[in-house]
Amino acid sequence: MSTAQDPVKSDRAASRKDRPTGSTHFGDNDFAEETTPEIGDATWGEVGRACCVHDAMGWGKIFIGVCIACFFLYFFLFSLELLGNAAKVLGGCSAGGLMSEDTNPVAALVIGELATALVQSSSTTTSIVVTLVGAEAVNVKTGIYLIMGANIGTSVTN
Repeated sequence: MSTAQDPVKSDRAASRKDRPTGSTHFGDNDFAEETTPEIGDATWGEVGRACCVHDAMGWGKIFIGVCIACFFLYFFLFSLELLGNAAKVLGGCSAGGLMSEDTNPVAALVIGELATALVQSSSTTTSIVVTLVGAEAVNVKTGIYLIMGANIGTSVTN
C-alpha cells in the first residue's frame, strides 16, 4: 500500500491559524478554544472545498439523477401534448357545440360537478378541462365555470 495522503485532504488545515483568512471550520483542533471575536470569515473557495467535495462516482450519480429528472419532465410535457391532440381529435365539432360561447354558466358548473362526482377526483377533472381549453375545444369562460364546478364537486364526493 502507498503511504501517500489523499489529495483532497492534504491541503486542509487543522487549525484556523493555518488558514490565511483565519476562518474556523467544524472539527478543527482548536475549535473549542476560540471565542466569537477571533473567528474569521471563510472564503467561497474554502466553503466549496469543505462542503462540495465529490469523487467521480458522486458526480456520476448526480449527472444520472439530473438526466433522469430531465427525461421524466420531457415525458410529462410530451404526455400533455398527446392529451391535447387526443382532445382535438375526439372532441371535434361536437365538443364545441356542447360548450359554445352562449352556454349557460350554470350548465357548465353542473357538468363540472358531475364530472368530478363520476371520476371521484377534482384534479383529474381540472386537468381534462385545462387540456380541452388548451386544445380550443372549450373556450376559457366556459372552462372557468367547469373548474368551479369541479371544485364544488369535491365537496359532493366527500
